[in-house]
Amino acid sequence: MDDVGDRGLRRELGVWDAIAVVVGAIVGVGIFFTPSRVVTLAGSGAGAMTAWVLGGLAAMTGALTFAALGMKFPRNGGQYIALREAYGRGLGFVYVVCNATAIQAGAIALIALLCVHNAAEALALPTLSPAAAGAGAAAFIVSLCAANILGVRWGKRIQNATALAKVCTLLVIVAVAAAFSDRSPSEVLEATSESNHGALSGVVAALVPVMFTFGGWQQVLWLGGEVKDPAKTLPRSVVAGVAAVVVIYILVNGAYLAMLGPAKVSGSAALAAEAVGEAIGDVAGRMVAAGVAVSAFGVLNAQLLSGPRLVLALARDGNFFAIFGRLHDRFATPVWAIVLLGGVACFILIMAGESGISAIDQILTGVVLVDGLFFALTGLAVPVLHLRAKRRGEVVGWGMTGLIAALIFVAVEIGVVVGAWLDPDVRSASLVGLAWIVAALTLYLVRFRRAEPENRTPSAD
Repeated sequence: MDDVGDRGLRRELGVWDAIAVVVGAIVGVGIFFTPSRVVTLAGSGAGAMTAWVLGGLAAMTGALTFAALGMKFPRNGGQYIALREAYGRGLGFVYVVCNATAIQAGAIALIALLCVHNAAEALALPTLSPAAAGAGAAAFIVSLCAANILGVRWGKRIQNATALAKVCTLLVIVAVAAAFSDRSPSEVLEATSESNHGALSGVVAALVPVMFTFGGWQQVLWLGGEVKDPAKTLPRSVVAGVAAVVVIYILVNGAYLAMLGPAKVSGSAALAAEAVGEAIGDVAGRMVAAGVAVSAFGVLNAQLLSGPRLVLALARDGNFFAIFGRLHDRFATPVWAIVLLGGVACFILIMAGESGISAIDQILTGVVLVDGLFFALTGLAVPVLHLRAKRRGEVVGWGMTGLIAALIFVAVEIGVVVGAWLDPDVRSASLVGLAWIVAALTLYLVRFRRAEPENRTPSAD
């Protein structure tokens, strides 16, 4: 018999399943391309590797922060509940609505397109027209929506398989570098001529794309109501999953530099394919394209597995339209929340039209600051709730390690937001993100501010 969890949800996810969600949500398509940008900003192989190591340490502070929140709020929509408890219903509402209609829906649309294009390249198909690519992307989204509606068990099977496949792909790149590269350490770490920054400022600038490449571990907290023994499983899975990704990312970036050298990495438009191709020939391009397609498919599934649970938690609080708080009678899944997220992503695909990836990327660039801001606020929720509990004489629920990690994480995320703002492209596009916040806040004030939260999600077990 299924273990019934958070108000009718089924506790199907064990420790390994939750780790697969963490790994699958972090490891997307960015690691196949972002390292070129990191080397360009850092100005040298040494600077780039320093940025990845520092980013990994910062990601671990994020993991410890969200582990603390997972222990405190082991229910579906855990991050939303933390924001609600720390700052009130309005901010929790704005976060979930912005996430569902811009941050995550835009990411789903973009990742689906990248999945289609890389699958076509792996199969040696002719270049796809914008209409064909959009139709293929929509088909991927609809199929994964259907799989996740049929039950969290189907979603976790897809997640486990794709997480394993993408980790194996990255480890193959590392193995190829170990077997075929003959560059000396000095050649791997040498400077390029691409950066206008100094050594320290270059590393700081490079941390912005590094931290966004590490993002995604928070999504397992959204699934707390479907995790077995969540108060223990959530923190363990976040820390273990992030630690594994940090090690893999550092190894892979070392492999890129070892196979191509910093100058070629900096100038590469198809980094992973070029790196492997340098060692084993042109067939590598199709092999890597297949790996990117599988990786994109996996992170697409992670979005549609976890994201609807935030909407579910919001609706069950009485803070959103009630239909999105309902579970399917047979499958015990948030069917309408899944349809909402998938539907908005398909709508974005239609609106992007022939512009495709570039138009969607503009939307995501506009909400970069929104995403970073909510990350910082989530981290800040730990000391806010800590001080509030202390004043009331209550048990805090996390130790000094969690508190210190949260403060470091908040400082890092503020730095990422400031760094993103200093980028002229991000700053000009940020008006899109600000418009989304204003629209979400207006909806809350007009429609939901006075709503009675009759079915409020408990703040903790």
